[in-house]
Amino acid sequence: MITEYNHTDNARGKVILAGAGPGDPELITLKTMRYLQEADVVLTDRLVSEDILVRYVNPRAEIIYVGKQCRKGASTPQSSINELLVFHASEGKLVVRLKGGDVSVFSNILDELQALAKKNIPYEIIPGVTAALGAAAYAGIPLTARGFSKAVRFVTYYKSDTVSEAYWKELAQTDDTLVFYMSAETLEDAVRHLLDNQISPDKKLALIAQATTPLQHVQVSGLAEYLQHSAGKSYISPSIVIIGKVAALYQQFAWLPNCEAQEEYFKPVEGRAALPKDVPVLA
Repeated sequence: MITEYNHTDNARGKVILAGAGPGDPELITLKTMRYLQEADVVLTDRLVSEDILVRYVNPRAEIIYVGKQCRKGASTPQSSINELLVFHASEGKLVVRLKGGDVSVFSNILDELQALAKKNIPYEIIPGVTAALGAAAYAGIPLTARGFSKAVRFVTYYKSDTVSEAYWKELAQTDDTLVFYMSAETLEDAVRHLLDNQISPDKKLALIAQATTPLQHVQVSGLAEYLQHSAGKSYISPSIVIIGKVAALYQQFAWLPNCEAQEEYFKPVEGRAALPKDVPVLA
């Protein structure tokens, strides 16, 4: 049994690195909810439902917004997040580092673990529902449906040098379901790479914007069709892309109505988290 945090031991704090799920506040785990109710400080990402902060966080806790947004200058530097974690835990506080989705999938958890380990600060890692699983479930797309796919790959293509030409060829030829994170802005280029490497024409593309929220919108098409009709289109963040034969199952098993509104469920990043004056810069 894992020992619970004892607030009477103020000599040593602890950091909880927890996943908040992909959007729907009811997808949070009971364990993360319990720690939020006990927390002294919560450092939260942008892609965390505001309902989670309102419903579950200890009303006496300090909430610090440390959001990041791809290609946005207002994003909080990772170094500042590391310093805040170390500072507050060193004061004997229970700190919850709340991340959207799952903490271990395309996040900066390694940087934070290294910063905590260097200062000998206790920590715990709590998984969450990652965006690929949440988006697929709420779109009615079984990622490894029998007869369609035997495996699934999580990929990111947020900039052009993250995927090699050799790997594009492998991705185009595999029967694995492909799920692209943080790739909506580079999707046109990704589709061209797959088509250039002769991806099967029976594979479909599902783009799911603001998955698991009331503003979820799903668009399904063939890859060549996507280039003809949707190339250059912008999508509300966050958006996730599923490519493979399973994407066609959306038409049959979709259970959540598409939302056509252009509202944003998650607030855009407006500024950097301010460091307390006495926070030391980590060496």
